[in-house]
Amino acid sequence: MEKESDCRLWAIKDPLLTEYHDHEWCHISHDDRYIFEMLCLEGQSVGLSWRTIINKRKEYQKVYFNFDIDKCAALTDEYLNNLMNNPGLIRNKNKIFSVRKNAVAVKKIIENYGSLDSYIWSYTDGKQIIGRWEKASDMPTETEISRKMSKDLKKMGIAFVGPVITYSFMQSIGMVNDHLTDCKYRMY
Repeated sequence: MEKESDCRLWAIKDPLLTEYHDHEWCHISHDDRYIFEMLCLEGQSVGLSWRTIINKRKEYQKVYFNFDIDKCAALTDEYLNNLMNNPGLIRNKNKIFSVRKNAVAVKKIIENYGSLDSYIWSYTDGKQIIGRWEKASDMPTETEISRKMSKDLKKMGIAFVGPVITYSFMQSIGMVNDHLTDCKYRMY
């Protein structure tokens, strides 16, 4: 029997996390809607586990119109306040309102850079950063790039984007490939 890579240890006891690890995490995406979703979901995870967020993801997609940027930017205070009663979400007012705040900021980014994708990927010159980690403990939690991106995104009005969250975000959209070298889900 083939030994399972330690890369999946954080995911194997939860089917949604396993699916995410195997088919989304560190996979390159250039889709603005998906990038926006991951930016918002990573922000929701501040102080919590990714397991908590991934298990609430369907509800987030439902109430935020599958993270349609224009629809999220147009959400009313009344709508967002009502989400505070939804047990399928993290009921933190700042986090609930952050999706609208982020959407408004992202619309400005798109206006100035043509797309969220082109702006975000400019931090790596459009190239994926490939980690060559043999064990999870070797993997960084933040980098110079995630610190710079964090600082810039905060200036643009994006909420919940500290350098650790920003690094996780980079992994989530495939800007960084941190699958361990022995992981069968590693693309390169």
